[in-house]
This record gives sequence, C-alpha cells and structure tokens, in this order.
Amino acid sequence: MGSDSRHVERVVEVTSHPGAAARSRLAASWRRSLDHHGLDPGQKRGVQRITEQALAERRGQSEAMMLVAAPKLDALFQLVGSSGCGVLLTDAEGVVLDLRTSKSDVSTFEAWGLAPGSDWSEASEGTNGIGTCIAEGRRVIIHRDEHFHARNTGMSCMDAPIFGPEGELIGALDVSSARADQTEAFNQLIAAMVAQTARQIETDNFRAAFPRARIIVANTDDSEASMLLAVDQDDLVLGATRGARKAFGLNQTGPITSLPASDLFGREDGPTGFEKAERAAVNRALSRANGNVSEAARNLGIGRATLYRRMKRLGIGGNQT
Repeated sequence: MGSDSRHVERVVEVTSHPGAAARSRLAASWRRSLDHHGLDPGQKRGVQRITEQALAERRGQSEAMMLVAAPKLDALFQLVGSSGCGVLLTDAEGVVLDLRTSKSDVSTFEAWGLAPGSDWSEASEGTNGIGTCIAEGRRVIIHRDEHFHARNTGMSCMDAPIFGPEGELIGALDVSSARADQTEAFNQLIAAMVAQTARQIETDNFRAAFPRARIIVANTDDSEASMLLAVDQDDLVLGATRGARKAFGLNQTGPITSLPASDLFGREDGPTGFEKAERAAVNRALSRANGNVSEAARNLGIGRATLYRRMKRLGIGGNQT
C-alpha cells in the first residue's frame, strides 16, 4: 500500500470515530473537509486557481493591507527564505495575493500550487495552513501528514490570521516549506515569527485606517493580539483592534458606538497597560506645564474639567489653575 493510500485510510479512520472531532482540532478540521465540504482526501486534481482578472480584482480590494504588508513580507522572507521557505499573503477567503520565494524555488512552489491566484480555502483544499487558519480564526501549524489531501502531505505550513481595523478577518500570513527535513521544532520557531509579523501588519493597517486619531497602545506580552484604540480630539473612541474589542467587551466586528475612552480605561477588568499609558501621558503633560492643569489640558488637547476628572481617577494631584 502506498503512502497516499495509507494517509487516506488514516483520515477516514480518524474522522469516523464519534468523539474524535470533540477531542482534536485537527480531527474536527478533517471532519469538516470530509463531511461539510465533501472533499476526497485521495483526490489528485491540483489546486484551483482563479483567473488573472479575478486576482487583480481581489488585489484591488485588499490594496490597503497589501501596501502595509509588503515590507513585512520582505523582512520575514529574509529570515526564512534561505531555508527553502516561501512567504504568502492571502485574502480573507484563502486566495493567495502575494508570494516571496527564491528564484530557485519558484518552480517548486508553482508545482505545489503555492502561487498567486491559488485557492487554499478549507472548502477547496481541506485541512491546510491557510484554509484552517481562516476557518478557525487562529494561528495554526499544519505539518506534513496533518494535511487533508494526501497530495499535500509533503508540506509544512505555519499561519496566522490578520484582522482589519473593524475587527474583521481580512487575510492570512503563511510560511510554507516542502523540505523533507523540515522538523516540528523548526516549525514552532517559524510560527512565532509569522504570528509576530501578522500582528505588525494588523497594527500598521489599523494606524493607517485612523490617520488623524491618537492611537493608544496597551502594554501586553500577548503576541496573539494587537491591543490598540483610536481616539479623537474629544477623547471618544473611534476604533479598536480585535484584541482591544475582546478585552473591553466591545462588539467583535463593525463600527464602534461612540463612547469616552475614559469609560474604558476605568474598568478594573481592562488591561493595566491602558491605565499606565494614560497616567504616563497625564504626568508628562503636567510636568511640562510645571503642574499647571489648565496649561497641561491645553497641551493635551482636552478641556480642563476632563483633565481634572482623569487626574482624580488616576490619583494625580496638580495646581488648581
């Protein structure tokens, strides 16, 4: 029995177990691929590709993300390209928009279907780095025989989702390798770089979406989430990244109902990083104004009464002028 046949048998065996999907995310993805999408793990047909016109349209729709992402893709490729890896950027539906790979590896990636215009959605390719990352909205590593299709089991894929300025999923960042000596330990290292780069893209994309707003960044060690708020001159929240929305109990996607930033900062269950950032900003303004609250308020671009309220909440004293 060939390796492809053994892989097909394993997929069928795992997905037929009644409790497998509940115990394993991989098994759940295989089950979706088999039952929901109606795919055959032994299918030989190559990866589906959209037309050049359709690709151009998708690139136009994702232009803002692509402009922000381009230098980040270059930097990531500089780190992983020498090991035979390629860096791919997709849209929210798993269609590859951009690729970084060495000239010597171009034909290999083309043969694997890892090229602009290729559809790597889970509905098309079953369990794979890009498609499963998008389907589950989380970072994933799909190593070799964890892929659904037997023809994809030579690859290792490390992926992280990219969320837009309104919390919506807008794409995925992927590093793929078809090297036979690719180890799971090396995959973990690459996956960390992919997650960090995806968050950088998300952060820069958010800043670009609110060019005139003041951007407040939380102190967080969580590389999975970009924690930013966009605030206008009246201290009203204009936008929030997905991570900040989750932390402050805001709607997961879409426009945010206007509310004072101080209402969020004062929540005891919010990240301490926001309160630290606000305290530091107020103290700096007071220091520059030699403790004069009126002058500090003018420098901060807010009213004196607003600044007094913040100072009271933060426990900061100042001259009553």
